[in-house]
Amino acid sequence: GASEVSEAEEMERLRFGLDIVRRELPYSVVSVDTFRPDVARMAVEEFGADIINDVSEGAHPAIFRMVARLHVPYILMSVQPDLHQMLLAFSKEVQQLRDLGVKDIILDPGFGFGKTLEQNYRLMNELDKLRVMELPLLVGISRKSMIFKLLGNTADDALNGTMALNTVALMKGASILRVHDVREAVECVRIVKSLNC
Repeated sequence: GASEVSEAEEMERLRFGLDIVRRELPYSVVSVDTFRPDVARMAVEEFGADIINDVSEGAHPAIFRMVARLHVPYILMSVQPDLHQMLLAFSKEVQQLRDLGVKDIILDPGFGFGKTLEQNYRLMNELDKLRVMELPLLVGISRKSMIFKLLGNTADDALNGTMALNTVALMKGASILRVHDVREAVECVRIVKSLNC
């Protein structure tokens, strides 16, 4: 529900934050969320951003071309409401990226984007079927409404639900978890890895 900011404002905000991150944690891996090609270029060329996470509600050829030019990993998110439509869209978009020479593609099923509560849980149940794409899967469900709406609490109370779903996601093939609660997520990963799933 947030208002969209202009490209100039987005760049200004990112420059402020990226300058601090690069000064304080120069060797950290930085992923920048944007759907604007020039913002992606600025983040990579000026601050050495390592990954571009496309947060658009549909793939745009301009950002595809920019990511190909920048030679950085790219996170492709889906707003499709079900697995069938998601696989069709991902297949087309991944081929477009491959045709441009993009090699490092990470798929994000987009929990909470363009999906009802029921669709989010159906997708989580079928997450392992996205392995057919043979690409890393990123799952970002940390404290999302799909958890607290189901449990009848708030985002502040959604840590337990988040860890439960992180565990399910890992067991179904997620390679990357996008989280707010790092220590708890690391513990979750260690436990699931110990199961040799």
